[in-house]
Amino acid sequence: MSLTRHAEITGIIDTLSGNYLQGKIRAIKLAMITLLSGGHLLLEDIPGLGKTTLALALARALGLSFGRVQCTSDLMPSDITGLSIYDRRAENFKFIPGPIFNNIVLVDEINRSMPKTQSALLEAMEEMRVTVEGVTHNLPDPFLVIATQNPLEQVGTYPLPESQLDRFMVTTGVGYPPAEVEKAIIKGGSLRDEIRHIEPLITLEDIRLARQAVKNDILLSDKVVDYIFAIMAATRAHPLILSGISSRGGISLAEAAKAAAYLENRNYVIPEDVKMVAGAVGAHRLILRPENETLNKEEVLQSVLKSLPVPLA
Repeated sequence: MSLTRHAEITGIIDTLSGNYLQGKIRAIKLAMITLLSGGHLLLEDIPGLGKTTLALALARALGLSFGRVQCTSDLMPSDITGLSIYDRRAENFKFIPGPIFNNIVLVDEINRSMPKTQSALLEAMEEMRVTVEGVTHNLPDPFLVIATQNPLEQVGTYPLPESQLDRFMVTTGVGYPPAEVEKAIIKGGSLRDEIRHIEPLITLEDIRLARQAVKNDILLSDKVVDYIFAIMAATRAHPLILSGISSRGGISLAEAAKAAAYLENRNYVIPEDVKMVAGAVGAHRLILRPENETLNKEEVLQSVLKSLPVPLA
């Protein structure tokens, strides 16, 4: 028997990966895992590989309200959260909500904004609310931040602080498309206009019920919890790593693994679910020792996974 709204959720993955974003199925799956887990997604790759297109396609297919922030070096926090302006007719101040007051917020090229502006997202991503001029405003539910980031060696970028990185449940790249798909893109041009006309494939109620199913109906056994803890402990004791996966990272790993099990239409988590999401959830939380900073964090984490015995479910 299928889990609640499983067919509707996997239908989005099949439609997007089959019709619009061929070769991006891993990134699409991780985006859906992030949504179902109540987290936020950071897409990190070089410009021109479809990060923004993926975010736009997902927002259209989900049929949720959508806001976009294009980050620049002079972007102010109020450009994201909103601000109060004086209404001469009413003779009082009126709050004008910023783009953060949408279900899905695309923060494009987040590391081109100043650290002060990046930190304006912290409260929103953690608390589902923002405080502007001393007044707290709740954000809509569901609330998903999809941020894109260019590699740090790109000109005009500012590294995200560790506290900001930790707010992203999942970080992933999108990679180059397969050769045949890329040839078709070269021949046919950008899919951006076509994506703007995608009709919603799911309702808000479907999303809420699916998220409830992930939270309440997927079993996380003690053996799998022990496996997640073993991964966390191994990163903390690893000679190449200065700071390993935190408790919050462990919680995110468990929640993402439950969402991965849901996508497989299984009501319990197996170690393979944990391994499937471990790199995307855990690698960006690692702080390598200074002499090892040039190493690839995901490869370091994968070496940790290979060193640990996998429990029998």
